[in-house]
Amino acid sequence: MTDPLSMLVPAARDGDQHAWDTIVDRFLPLVDAIVRGHRLSEADGDDVSQTVWLRLVEHLGDLREPAALPGWIRTTTRNECLRLLAARGRVRPVDPQEPTGLDAVSEDVAAADLLAAERRQLLREALTELPEARRELLLLLLADPPVGYEEISRRLKIPIGSIGPTRARALDQLRRTRALRGLGPDRVGGR
Repeated sequence: MTDPLSMLVPAARDGDQHAWDTIVDRFLPLVDAIVRGHRLSEADGDDVSQTVWLRLVEHLGDLREPAALPGWIRTTTRNECLRLLAARGRVRPVDPQEPTGLDAVSEDVAAADLLAAERRQLLREALTELPEARRELLLLLLADPPVGYEEISRRLKIPIGSIGPTRARALDQLRRTRALRGLGPDRVGGR
C-alpha cells in the first residue's frame, strides 16, 4: 500500500528521491485536475505544474504538518493558475452567434472532474490510515472485477460470516480518518 505522508514528507525533506517521486506521482492527478478546472492550455498547464513542484521543493521544509500537504498543493496550484491567467489577461473567446454565446451558462464539467479527483485523493489518504487488514478487505470489496466472499475469506483468512460486520466497522473507521474528518457528506458522497 502507499506510504503515509507522515513518512514521505520528512523523507523527501531529507533528500530521499524515492519519497519525492512518490509524492509527485500521488499528487500529480490533483494538480492536473485543478489545471483542467481553470481551462489552461497544455503548455500553460505544464508551466503551472512545474511551478507547483518547484514551490514545493522550496517550501517543503516549512510544512509543519505532513497531512497538510494535499491542501498546500491544492492552494498553490489554484494560486498559480490564477496568477498565470491574470498575467496573460486571458478571456475565453465566444461566438455571440452561437446559442452558447455570451449569456449562456454551461455545466462546468471540469469542476466535477476536479471534485472527483479530490475525492479520490482523500480516499487514498484515508485508506492509508486504516489497519492493513481492514484496508485490504475494503480494497478487495471494491475490486473490478468483483471478488467473491469465498475468495476474500480465503485470501484474508477470515470466516465468510465476519466479512459483512468487518466491512461495516472498516467503513465507520474510514469515515473517522483524519483525511475525511471535517468533510460533510456532500463532499465525500457518504451519508
